[in-house]
Amino acid sequence: MSHADDKIVYFGVINLNVNGKTIGSVDVWRSVLTKEMFCEEKRLGILDIAEYIGMSKLGSDQKWAVAINNKRAPQNSWKLIKIINNGSQNFLDSDDETMIKVRVVNYNIVDDDWWSFLVENNINKTVEISDKGQSV
Repeated sequence: MSHADDKIVYFGVINLNVNGKTIGSVDVWRSVLTKEMFCEEKRLGILDIAEYIGMSKLGSDQKWAVAINNKRAPQNSWKLIKIINNGSQNFLDSDDETMIKVRVVNYNIVDDDWWSFLVENNINKTVEISDKGQSV
């Protein structure tokens, strides 16, 4: 099978809940050949189409993650990001205007205001984001 025969297929979803109520989700797609994952966030009540066309690719040192802010209203507290393995990372907050800077260790945000989880470890699960730390 050549790369011309490769297909991107729907792989699963992560539901994000607050107190048992779904507030959004992350759709996960995957390449049949390379197993590369592509993700898209879906927020309840927001019907806008993403400004980019096609599946966004990760860099060689990145993974898909969901970043959650501990100090914000739950509906606006999370953001799908491309997380690095270690170091200082910037990403746009869920308002798509504010740049956030956090420290990352082993693909995990280490910050007083933010925490994260990897998409690859939570496909077809529900993650409760009401408090720091996830429950599946």
